[in-house]
This record gives sequence, structure tokens and C-alpha cells, in this order.
Amino acid sequence: MQELVRTNDLVLIGAIEALFESAQIGHMVADQYMSVMEGTIGILPRRLLVVDEDVDRARRLLQEAGFGAALRDGD
Repeated sequence: MQELVRTNDLVLIGAIEALFESAQIGHMVADQYMSVMEGTIGILPRRLLVVDEDVDRARRLLQEAGFGAALRDGD
């Protein structure tokens, strides 16, 4: 899996998840339950991971949907 997005913006994560689900792109959100550890203050970003074989398609979909600024560079 590769990380495509890292953000504290829960609305953005939800919108991207909806896009990926509708496009049947394999993904998961990592660190979404870290608020238990941090005391629910929301400082730790969530990471959106995509299965390797869907990375290129996911990147294109995010660019086309206007979420290109949220993409992490190909680390």
C-alpha cells in the first residue's frame, strides 16, 4: 500500500473515501483512531493508503476531482 494523502481534514478524507469506493479503488485510512491516544484534539493527521495496483488510477481520480493539492509527492 502507498500513502497518497495525509491530513487532519476529516471532510476531505470522507470525500476521497467516497470517490475511491465508487471507483472500486482499494484503500484504507490509517491512524483514524489515534485521537484516543492524543486526547481527541485532532493534531495527528490521518493517512489515506491505496493498494499498489490502484495507485496510478487513484492519483488520476484525485487530480480530476480537484483534490490534486492534497496528494503527497511520490515519496
